[in-house]
Amino acid sequence: MALNVIPPIQDSAAGLIEASSTDVDEHCAALGRWRLRYDQISAGAFRGSFIQLSLPRVEVFREITSQQVRQYGQLGADSFGIGLPWRGDSEVNCNGASVAGAQVIACVDAEVDMCTPKSFELRGVVASAALIRDLAARLEIDLPRAVWHQLRVFEMAQAPVARLRAHLEAIHEAIATAPERFQDPTVRQALEDALLVEIMDMLPTARPTDPGRSANARKRTVDRARELMHGNGDRSLSLLEVCKAAGASPRKLGYCFQAVLGTSPMHYWRAMRLNGVRRDLKRAGGAGTSIYDVAVQHGFWHFSQFSLDYKRHFSELPSETLRRARRAA
Repeated sequence: MALNVIPPIQDSAAGLIEASSTDVDEHCAALGRWRLRYDQISAGAFRGSFIQLSLPRVEVFREITSQQVRQYGQLGADSFGIGLPWRGDSEVNCNGASVAGAQVIACVDAEVDMCTPKSFELRGVVASAALIRDLAARLEIDLPRAVWHQLRVFEMAQAPVARLRAHLEAIHEAIATAPERFQDPTVRQALEDALLVEIMDMLPTARPTDPGRSANARKRTVDRARELMHGNGDRSLSLLEVCKAAGASPRKLGYCFQAVLGTSPMHYWRAMRLNGVRRDLKRAGGAGTSIYDVAVQHGFWHFSQFSLDYKRHFSELPSETLRRARRAA
């Protein structure tokens, strides 16, 4: 399968960036200054697109991903971000809470860790946390403490959320039909001011959602299991070892993963290890690289089953990934 990557297109006058890709890592690399990492959880060919319009002090974005993805990292140092799920096959999960209705995802200077569903679209705004703090002080607005230093799902007043949605809809319609209008500095400034008015109207009404004690307990169990899965050095633990270390039976762990991530622990872990193999193969490129050795390093001992799983997950064989890496070397 040929990698169909459209390199980022940047219009310096309008501050417009557009990119699309059939590879989750290439998609992630197109996210500008965002320092995020994506892992593809669901199986199938990946399709992603990203559009960003840079205004004087604010960036407006639209992101579409075809597969279920875990996103983690940072938007950037001292960044404020607010995101509105636009569509998806199911709910997005953020810190154990799902987003619906007038809820939004927001954070200031925080780590990002969320799981998005298949066929997902997210639209939103990113700015500096300093800008948000300065505007709040000037307008005598008390920002809720819960928006700082943690990605959260918030209940907010419906009216400003609806107005922000309308602004974002109009912006992306204009990007598709008449992007030249954003070359006018007056238009860009007026648009930024309108967005900031709605954001400053929304934030004082923000109330973090409380998933409840049982949901929090499930989230802690999943976090502990994922920490073991991801942080065990060169040796791949067995699922039994993860269950024992997390203090959960396989049945309980499966229930927790399904509630928090929408998938089973075995599928999640296999997906993470397959992503690891793919990245190692793409980095390798050398003639001496052995697919079998790389697979074994990530805990795959049954090579024919590994090849089938890899093909099912990424819609290409591991040999095709390695062949492309060698051509690019």
